[in-house]
Amino acid sequence: MEPSLNVLGEPLQPCSTRPLTGFYRNGCCDTGPEDRGSHTVCVIATEEFLAFSKYLGNDLSTPRPEYGFAGLKAGDRWCVCAGRFLQAAQEFAAPQVVLASTHLRATEIVPLELLRAHAVDAAK
Repeated sequence: MEPSLNVLGEPLQPCSTRPLTGFYRNGCCDTGPEDRGSHTVCVIATEEFLAFSKYLGNDLSTPRPEYGFAGLKAGDRWCVCAGRFLQAAQEFAAPQVVLASTHLRATEIVPLELLRAHAVDAAK
Protein backbone atom coordinates (compact mmCIF):
# COMPACT_ATOMS: atom_id res chain seq x y z
CA MET A 1 0.00 0.00 0.00
CA GLU A 2 1.34 3.42 -0.96
CA PRO A 3 1.63 6.08 1.73
CA SER A 4 -1.12 8.69 1.85
CA LEU A 5 -0.25 12.13 0.51
CA ASN A 6 -0.98 15.53 2.00
CA VAL A 7 -2.16 18.62 0.10
CA LEU A 8 1.48 19.57 -0.49
CA GLY A 9 2.06 16.31 -2.40
CA GLU A 10 4.26 14.90 0.38
CA PRO A 11 3.72 11.94 2.74
CA LEU A 12 0.85 12.65 5.13
CA GLN A 13 2.10 13.67 8.58
CA PRO A 14 0.30 12.77 11.84
CA CYS A 15 -2.30 15.25 13.03
CA SER A 16 -2.68 14.25 16.70
CA THR A 17 -2.26 11.27 18.99
CA ARG A 18 -3.37 13.25 22.09
CA PRO A 19 -6.24 13.41 21.58
CA LEU A 20 -6.18 10.46 19.19
CA THR A 21 -7.80 11.60 15.98
CA GLY A 22 -8.56 10.41 12.49
CA PHE A 23 -11.40 8.41 10.99
CA TYR A 24 -9.33 5.27 11.66
CA ARG A 25 -8.12 6.62 15.04
CA ASN A 26 -4.50 6.29 13.91
CA GLY A 27 -3.52 9.91 14.56
CA CYS A 28 -3.64 10.78 10.84
CA CYS A 29 -6.32 12.30 8.62
CA ASP A 30 -6.28 9.17 6.45
CA THR A 31 -9.41 8.36 4.49
CA GLY A 32 -10.93 5.50 2.58
CA PRO A 33 -14.24 4.31 1.16
CA GLU A 34 -15.75 3.88 4.64
CA ASP A 35 -15.08 7.54 5.50
CA ARG A 36 -18.18 9.09 4.00
CA GLY A 37 -17.57 12.36 5.88
CA SER A 38 -14.06 12.83 4.46
CA HIS A 39 -12.34 13.44 7.82
CA THR A 40 -9.32 14.79 5.96
CA VAL A 41 -8.60 18.32 7.25
CA CYS A 42 -6.21 18.62 10.20
CA VAL A 43 -7.20 21.70 12.18
CA ILE A 44 -6.16 23.42 15.37
CA ALA A 45 -9.44 23.83 17.22
CA THR A 46 -10.61 27.25 18.36
CA GLU A 47 -13.44 28.11 20.77
CA GLU A 48 -15.26 29.68 17.83
CA PHE A 49 -15.00 26.57 15.66
CA LEU A 50 -16.01 24.24 18.51
CA ALA A 51 -19.09 26.41 19.19
CA PHE A 52 -19.92 26.50 15.46
CA SER A 53 -19.61 22.72 15.17
CA LYS A 54 -21.76 22.20 18.27
CA TYR A 55 -24.39 24.60 16.89
CA LEU A 56 -24.54 22.47 13.73
CA GLY A 57 -25.05 19.28 15.76
CA ASN A 58 -21.52 17.91 16.11
CA ASP A 59 -20.48 18.55 19.72
CA LEU A 60 -16.71 18.04 19.81
CA SER A 61 -16.13 19.74 23.15
CA THR A 62 -18.25 17.66 25.53
CA PRO A 63 -16.44 14.64 27.01
CA ARG A 64 -17.89 11.26 26.00
CA PRO A 65 -16.14 8.80 28.33
CA GLU A 66 -18.18 5.89 26.95
CA TYR A 67 -16.25 6.39 23.69
CA GLY A 68 -12.94 7.22 25.35
CA PHE A 69 -13.33 10.83 24.17
CA ALA A 70 -12.25 13.57 26.59
CA GLY A 71 -13.70 16.38 24.48
CA LEU A 72 -11.69 18.92 22.52
CA LYS A 73 -10.49 22.28 23.74
CA ALA A 74 -9.00 25.22 21.90
CA GLY A 75 -5.51 24.36 20.73
CA ASP A 76 -6.19 20.65 20.18
CA ARG A 77 -5.51 19.24 16.72
CA TRP A 78 -8.30 17.19 15.13
CA CYS A 79 -9.23 15.69 11.77
CA VAL A 80 -12.47 17.32 10.70
CA CYS A 81 -14.79 16.67 7.79
CA ALA A 82 -13.79 18.64 4.73
CA GLY A 83 -17.40 19.76 4.25
CA ARG A 84 -17.62 21.06 7.82
CA PHE A 85 -14.38 22.99 7.36
CA LEU A 86 -15.78 24.52 4.17
CA GLN A 87 -18.97 25.50 6.01
CA ALA A 88 -16.95 27.06 8.82
CA ALA A 89 -14.85 29.02 6.33
CA GLN A 90 -17.98 30.33 4.62
CA GLU A 91 -19.30 31.45 8.03
CA PHE A 92 -15.97 33.03 9.09
CA ALA A 93 -15.46 30.46 11.84
CA ALA A 94 -12.73 28.34 10.25
CA PRO A 95 -9.86 27.18 12.45
CA GLN A 96 -6.24 27.07 11.36
CA VAL A 97 -5.16 24.18 9.12
CA VAL A 98 -2.02 22.04 9.27
CA LEU A 99 -1.31 21.44 5.57
CA ALA A 100 1.32 18.72 6.14
CA SER A 101 -1.32 16.72 8.05
CA THR A 102 -4.27 17.41 5.73
CA HIS A 103 -5.02 14.60 3.28
CA LEU A 104 -4.88 15.36 -0.44
CA ARG A 105 -8.48 14.15 -0.84
CA ALA A 106 -9.64 17.19 1.15
CA THR A 107 -9.11 19.19 -2.06
CA GLU A 108 -11.99 17.27 -3.66
CA ILE A 109 -14.25 19.36 -1.38
CA VAL A 110 -12.20 22.35 -0.22
CA PRO A 111 -10.18 24.42 -2.71
CA LEU A 112 -6.45 24.27 -1.95
CA GLU A 113 -6.32 28.09 -1.94
CA LEU A 114 -8.84 28.15 0.93
CA LEU A 115 -6.82 25.59 2.92
CA ARG A 116 -3.66 27.64 2.30
CA ALA A 117 -5.44 30.82 3.45
CA HIS A 118 -5.99 29.19 6.86
CA ALA A 119 -2.65 27.35 7.05
CA VAL A 120 -0.24 27.53 9.97
CA ASP A 121 2.49 25.55 8.22
CA ALA A 122 5.63 27.38 7.17
CA ALA A 123 5.33 25.78 3.71
CA LYS A 124 2.26 27.64 2.49
